[in-house]
Amino acid sequence: MPLPSIGLISHGTSSAEGRRVIEALAAAVTEDLVSRGLAAEVMLGHVDVQHPDVAEVLSTLPSDSPVVLVPLLLSPGYHVHVDLAEAVRAAGGADGSKAQGTETRDIRLTPTLGPDPRLAQILAERLPDLGDEDHVVLAAAGSSDERANDACRDMAESLAHELSKPVVAGFHAGGGDRLSDIVEHKRRAGGRVVLSSYLLAPGFFQDLASALISDSSDILAPPLLHDGAKTPPLLVDVVRDRIISAL
Repeated sequence: MPLPSIGLISHGTSSAEGRRVIEALAAAVTEDLVSRGLAAEVMLGHVDVQHPDVAEVLSTLPSDSPVVLVPLLLSPGYHVHVDLAEAVRAAGGADGSKAQGTETRDIRLTPTLGPDPRLAQILAERLPDLGDEDHVVLAAAGSSDERANDACRDMAESLAHELSKPVVAGFHAGGGDRLSDIVEHKRRAGGRVVLSSYLLAPGFFQDLASALISDSSDILAPPLLHDGAKTPPLLVDVVRDRIISAL
């Protein structure tokens, strides 16, 4: 089998810092895959906000060799089950259905980055020293798709195991328990609220979380990727393993 081409598909963001750290992740993954002889080329794309979008990535990558799309997303929600799946079908991949006049292609869509216990290790490294009275809350974006919210709850359990301390998941949006309600409840219980930011990069939801604790002694940890921190090797490992599994 010829070496595959890789499409790394992020959500997309208007945050300058968010764009920088996602591009740094893509560069680190590219260096890793090419040095190991696992990929012919790697291209970064996005499901929203930025270009190239998924259709543009698929139209750019070679059609005569396998293409592996890796969602640089933390949980499997609408963007995975609808946006990415439809883009793959339109390009002639997935279940074999295709747009009129489109040849069938070998396009493989991997699972999302999370849940994965290695992400819990990175999240734990982002947290300050914790005391017995601290309340740790996994601050996730949230989704209307309960599969995505369940994946975040699984990550809260993984982080709890990593910290040997209870962790509850709270959501900015979607159908899960509201982060703002959880923070208020934990404050009334006494002690400090420590938000573990379950986001890949800074942007809209990190700003919301920051506003939520701005007038308190509570703490918001940085997301998995942020300026001033090297791209975590464990995160590169997760991406590589998703690709190897697809092949």
